[in-house]
Amino acid sequence: MNRLAIVAIGMMLFSACGERASKSEQKGKQDTANVGADQDGHGCIGSAGYTWSKLKNDCIQIFNVGFRLNPVAVEKDREVISAFVLMSDDQAKVELFLPDDDQHSVLLNKTGDLIYGNGTYRYDAKKSILYLKDQVVYKGNVE
Repeated sequence: MNRLAIVAIGMMLFSACGERASKSEQKGKQDTANVGADQDGHGCIGSAGYTWSKLKNDCIQIFNVGFRLNPVAVEKDREVISAFVLMSDDQAKVELFLPDDDQHSVLLNKTGDLIYGNGTYRYDAKKSILYLKDQVVYKGNVE
C-alpha cells in the first residue's frame, strides 16, 4: 500500500508540473502575438521605430531618413537625445522631430535662403543649427 501511495503522489506531482509548463507556453505565445500591436492613429508601429511624418504623409523611421541634430547643452552623466530634421522634396518646409515635444513633430516654413521658422523655432539648414527663441539648442555635424 505504501508503494501505491508513493506512485500516486509522484504521478500527481508530475502531471501538475506538466500543466504549469503548458500554461507558461501559452502565455509566451500570447506575448508574441502582441508584438507590433502598438499602432498609433496613423497605423505607424512605434516599437519598430516608425512615426508619422506630416511632410511625407506616411510612416517613417526618422533615424533612417532624417538629419540628426544633437543638443548643444548636455548634462554630465545624462543620455544624449537627438532631434531630427526632415526636409520636403521641394525644400519649402522642414519637419522637426523633437524629443520633448508633445505635438510629435513641428512644421517650419521657408523664410529665407535655407532658413525655416515658425516664430518659436528657426532652423538654419546651411549651418545645421536649430534655434529656440534665438538660442542655439541643437546642432548637426556639418563637415
